[in-house]
Amino acid sequence: MKIAIASDHGGLNLREEIKSLMDEMNIEYEDFGCECETSVDYPDYALPVAEKVAGGEFDKGILICGTGIGMSISANKVKGIRCALVHDVFSAKATREHNDSNILAMGERVIGPGLAREIAKVWLSTEFEGGRHENRVGKITAYETK
Repeated sequence: MKIAIASDHGGLNLREEIKSLMDEMNIEYEDFGCECETSVDYPDYALPVAEKVAGGEFDKGILICGTGIGMSISANKVKGIRCALVHDVFSAKATREHNDSNILAMGERVIGPGLAREIAKVWLSTEFEGGRHENRVGKITAYETK
């Protein structure tokens, strides 16, 4: 599994926590920034990650900003992306099992590092169930391509 990860200035600390987790899990990743504490624009980080995941260069992506909202809205503009904004473990599991989410968004101002690590660990290790969910996800893909 290969993960693309990025944050804006509001998600720097949480991004480092998640990179540490992925190191512990032996998951390959590439960090797409940002590397500053001054204000930056979240689409400048969300869109390249989303494009790389949609293009198949990476299996999944993780995006972090202050709330996760801006990152998730931006990522979901890219065809083929199913970015889920998650702040609890149950949703992390469900969005992989039922929605086949391929990008996880979280907000550093919303959750702490311990919970973020739990969410990411569950999300990264949960597989899509397929079955009845396959048809539902397929309807989203069909809408994107019409």
